[in-house]
Amino acid sequence: MFILTVDGREDDGAYSVIDDEGNRTLYIFEEEDDAVRFAMMLEEEEYPEMHVMEVDKEIVVSICEVHDHNYAIITKDDLVIPPEVNDII
Repeated sequence: MFILTVDGREDDGAYSVIDDEGNRTLYIFEEEDDAVRFAMMLEEEEYPEMHVMEVDKEIVVSICEVHDHNYAIITKDDLVIPPEVNDII
């Protein structure tokens, strides 16, 4: 499994998508290629350079659940597109 972080700021946490209500959702990609593709799409929207980080699914899901953080497992059949507005704070 793979998540995205801002390159050089990996210790600051993972990139999460913010919805219209201000809720954050962590995308956890099953496939590295999909994570890389999404990172490239973010960068095309003038986001900072992203870093694809391999993670253990059980650990990441457990951390999200303990901290009541939304997450989504992105499979190879899912299509996700970056937000139009750079939501990195």
